[in-house]
Amino acid sequence: MNNIRRLATKTLLVSSCFVALFVSGFIGSVVAAKEPSPARSLSLQTANVTHILFGSCSHQDKAMPIFNAILQEPADGFIFLGDNIYGDTEDMQELAQKYKKLGQNPGVNALRSKVSVYAIWDDHDFGENDAGKQYSFKAESKKIMLDFWNVPEDSPRRSREDGIYGSYVISPTNVDIEEAGVSGSNAIRVILPDLRYMRDDLESVGLKRYQTERKHKDMGPYTYSKGSMLSEQQWQWIEIELQQPERIKIIGFSLQLIADFTGWESWANFTDRQRLFDLIKKHRVNGVFIISGDTHWGEISKFNTNMDYPLWDVTSSGLTEEWKQVSPNKHRVSGYTDEVNYGFFTVDWNLQDPSIHFGLKDLKGTVVMQQNITLSSLSPYQP
Repeated sequence: MNNIRRLATKTLLVSSCFVALFVSGFIGSVVAAKEPSPARSLSLQTANVTHILFGSCSHQDKAMPIFNAILQEPADGFIFLGDNIYGDTEDMQELAQKYKKLGQNPGVNALRSKVSVYAIWDDHDFGENDAGKQYSFKAESKKIMLDFWNVPEDSPRRSREDGIYGSYVISPTNVDIEEAGVSGSNAIRVILPDLRYMRDDLESVGLKRYQTERKHKDMGPYTYSKGSMLSEQQWQWIEIELQQPERIKIIGFSLQLIADFTGWESWANFTDRQRLFDLIKKHRVNGVFIISGDTHWGEISKFNTNMDYPLWDVTSSGLTEEWKQVSPNKHRVSGYTDEVNYGFFTVDWNLQDPSIHFGLKDLKGTVVMQQNITLSSLSPYQP
């Protein structure tokens, strides 16, 4: 979002108007560049350790030297969290060409040949800056996106009329979710919601308030908005996904969940965030962990207000994009990075209380921030 924020903000604020912008199957197939295959993953699963990498915001016209470091990492999967290209067009041929260019990038191509790769979209690969359900070409864009990531033709993600959301399981045998019968003992369920296809319109504070109240705080033009980012069908799907047996549930959002209201796009723009918190408590869901993209800076956020255990949100952005005017966030821990970065999440299942190591790494693969926790710290609910 950030590389054209100034242009988008100016256009939005001058007009001072809104931005234009049960479940077809309970379990969806994964959005994968290649179908998950244990033989192809650069994995340490044989040591009962699971490695997941993730990132966002990769401009197809730019070099991506960060993949030199990523390709050296052990990995059981890489998750692209949106803005995987910068499409920003109503010309679907142009959009497809931009995906093609991403696929021709040497680093991306090497990653797809060696590691199971999964993806969700954000606004720029959806097709328009900050767009939601009003985007006129969302059905066409959906097909192009799913074709690029080689999603099977019979996948529910193709037939759903309210988005491309889906989930998958990474287990010691790296079994795809559609295989079924995966034990919940030492497995991770990755849940990828779609925050674009049915998102209601955003509302702006107007030019004057932006200039006098927001701009000097590095905040954006949006205010609290009516509606939701998700359809009711997708909410039902998320509720079902949260109740699945895997001990860890990573939810991969294209927008930040935990960060304070910043005036830019995030979960804080709607009442959706509290609804998600309430579902976790209602169903006594252990092991929820958030990863997110979008911002063009990286940070780790921690939230435990009125929750029974802390919710962590690791924002990794971007793989090529940087934004220096970092917005405030009182839930931020370990500072932030305004340089290119990627995220890592590692679980050592060998311990009686499995350890979790997560954080962000830079262009050279050097850790720039990290946290170490135990699975029990995310698991207060007894069966």
